[in-house]
Amino acid sequence: MKQIRLTPRLQAIADQAEGEVLADVGTDHAYLPAWLLQNRKISRAIAADLRPGPLARARQTARKADCEDRMDFRLCDGLQGLGREEADVIVIAGMGGETIAQILARAPWTGWQGMRLLLQPMSSQPELRRWLWEHEFVIARETLAREGETLYVILGVEAGREQGFTPAELWAGRQSRDPLRGVWLDQLLGKTGRALEGLHQGRETVEKQRELEQVRAGLLEMREEWSAWQR
Repeated sequence: MKQIRLTPRLQAIADQAEGEVLADVGTDHAYLPAWLLQNRKISRAIAADLRPGPLARARQTARKADCEDRMDFRLCDGLQGLGREEADVIVIAGMGGETIAQILARAPWTGWQGMRLLLQPMSSQPELRRWLWEHEFVIARETLAREGETLYVILGVEAGREQGFTPAELWAGRQSRDPLRGVWLDQLLGKTGRALEGLHQGRETVEKQRELEQVRAGLLEMREEWSAWQR
């Protein structure tokens, strides 16, 4: 039996995975569900992917990890191949935020009480946070993981209603004491600064410039708050 080892990004997702049956959407090699099964964090897993190649790799991983009998394999688009009550934890990781929102929109049962979502968007985080809020999801927990110079955000989401986000919170999430929070805010400040420079040189609208300036002002306040916590 091969013991599965996870990257920091996948490990951060695994640390939030609690439930009986976990569905991993876009599973690729199925390292995450295989690790969770090996470590008895879940009872069963569903590995889903849009393409036959990744699903074949997922089967190979499960076979080597000696957990093939506890993992189902689904060739499907997003959650379209899963029934409403087949899983109580759903992972959608390594995709753009807008793609994640589209997958959830096509499976409204993901908003049921008791369902837990673990989302790791690679882009469009403001758009995903706004979509979640508009569709009555709560981000119950938000953590960061680092691989090299890249930071990843992991959102623990469930059904519920929370207050709206400020423009800066759409970008950076709520204030937290995650050890990587300061680095994350610095990266976002750099990104918004570069975006504003580009606007000054181009023909973008005044409205877009004002929006970015508002986001940046909020991020600066968050950075000051974070620095105060470190003293």
